[in-house]
Amino acid sequence: MALAAWLWTGLLTVLTGHTAINALLLRRPSPAPSDVDTPVAVLLPVRDEADRVPPTVRSLLDQRGVPGLRIWVLDDGSTDGTADAVRAVAAGDPRLRLISGAALPAGWLGKPHACHQLAAAVPPAVPVLIFVDADVVLAPTAVAAAVGLLAGRDLVSPYPRLLARSAGERLVQPLLPWSWLTFLPLRAMERSNRPSLAAAGGQFLAVSRAGYDRAGGHAAVRDAVLEDVELARAVKRSGGRIALADGSAIAACRMYDSWPALADGYGKSLWAAFGPGVVAVLVLLYVLPLPAAAVAASLGAWPVVWPLLVGYGLGGLGRVITAARTGGRAWPDAWAQPVSVALFGYLCVRSRRRYRRGQLHWKGRTVHRGLS
Repeated sequence: MALAAWLWTGLLTVLTGHTAINALLLRRPSPAPSDVDTPVAVLLPVRDEADRVPPTVRSLLDQRGVPGLRIWVLDDGSTDGTADAVRAVAAGDPRLRLISGAALPAGWLGKPHACHQLAAAVPPAVPVLIFVDADVVLAPTAVAAAVGLLAGRDLVSPYPRLLARSAGERLVQPLLPWSWLTFLPLRAMERSNRPSLAAAGGQFLAVSRAGYDRAGGHAAVRDAVLEDVELARAVKRSGGRIALADGSAIAACRMYDSWPALADGYGKSLWAAFGPGVVAVLVLLYVLPLPAAAVAASLGAWPVVWPLLVGYGLGGLGRVITAARTGGRAWPDAWAQPVSVALFGYLCVRSRRRYRRGQLHWKGRTVHRGLS
C-alpha cells in the first residue's frame, strides 16, 4: 500500500510540475501593444443579456489603439430588452452596428448560428475577427493586444480572468484554467497539426478572416456545444496554427452569478467535454486520497498516510500556481481541491444524465440529443 501511495504521489508530482512549466510558457499579451493599422471587427452575440451586456459594450467602445475598430452586436431573439440596453450604451456611436438574428435553422445550435451571422455581416476585406461574450469586460488595450497575439497564427484565445464570488463559483470556476495548464501540453499543441490537440475559450477569441474562412467558419461547427474548441480543431484541420494565451490582464469574465446558473451553464456542455473515464481519473487522483489518508491514520498506517498527504499538498499547489498565473484566488480556495473536483465530477455526471434524457436547456432552447 505504501508503494502504491508513493507511486500516486509521483504521478501528482509530474502533473504539478507540468502545471508550473505551462504557467511559465503561457503566452502573454504585450502590456503596451502597438497600434493596429488594419480594420478589426469585434463580434458580440447576445441573448437575454440586458443586465450583463452594458459593461461589455462600454468596454468595447473604450478600446484604444485600433482606429479601424468596428463592432457588430447580434440580438439573438432576446425578450428582456437586451437590444434597448445595447442602444442605450452605444448612444448612436457609428462604430457599433446592432443587427437582429434570424430564426434558428434545423441542425444548428444557437451560439454557432449567432456567430455565423455576425461573421457574414462583416465585409470580407476585414482581416481580423474577434468574438467576445456578453459576460466579458475588456481592458482598453485588449483588442490591440489580441491582434498582436494573433500575429503569425490563425486563431488565438486569450483566456480571461475568471471572477468567482460565491462559494460554488470559487470551488468550480478555477478548475477551468487549472485543467488545461495541468493536462494540456501548450507548446506541443501549438506545434502539432493534430486537431484532437486543441483548446480555445469562446469568451474572447481572435481569428484571422483567412483562417476562419478556410476552416469553414461556424458553419463547420454548427451543431457543436463546444463550438470554440471545435472551431480551433477546424482551423487546425485546414492547416492553421492556434494558441492559448493568458488574457487575465486584459479581460475579466464572471460566467455565472449563482449555483443554479453555474450548474445549468456547465450542464449544457460537460457531457461533451469529459467522458466517464476522465472523471474517474480526476476523482482517483484528487478526491479519494485525502479520505484514504484519514482512514490510514485511524489504522496507524503512517507509511501510507505521509505520501497521501504530500499528494494532497501537490494538488493544492497546482491550484496555487494556476491562480498566480491567471489572476485567480489561491488562499484558501486551492486547499479545497478535493471538494472542487468532487463537485465537478457531480456536474459532469448530472450533465451526461440530463443529456441522455433530453433535459438540457439553455437560454430557452433545448440542447437536443444528436447535436454535439
